[in-house]
Amino acid sequence: MRASSGGARERQEAGERRRAREFEAFAGGAGGRLLRTALLLTGDREAAERLLTRALAHTYAAWDGLGGEDPYERTRQELVARYARSGRCHRRGDGDGPLARLTSRERLVVVLRLYEGVAEEQTAAALGVSVERVRALCARAVLTVAA
Repeated sequence: MRASSGGARERQEAGERRRAREFEAFAGGAGGRLLRTALLLTGDREAAERLLTRALAHTYAAWDGLGGEDPYERTRQELVARYARSGRCHRRGDGDGPLARLTSRERLVVVLRLYEGVAEEQTAAALGVSVERVRALCARAVLTVAA
């Protein structure tokens, strides 16, 4: 009986090591781009790092259940959801740079549409708004940044 439980433990440990290696490879490859996305959203390095750490932790916890789902997309979705829920939704002036004058929702749209290249429909679904609203937010944000 003990031999079989020892074998099960070894298989579990081997699975955990494999999971850790796979996740480390993913985070090492995608971490820079995800941090840049978080930085564009928050406008603050420390806040961006916290946001990304939480999103990556969520992805790691769900790693074995991702199946064929893209871990980058999963992490970005978590990053966006956490940012949207963070209470920054109507503030301007987070950080500095050209995006500092945008509301959080405008930032989300600009980052998803123009930096990440996410389709209007996907952006609308992520934010829970219509495609027309995404277009309007993006147009207003571009005008604000260009002014």
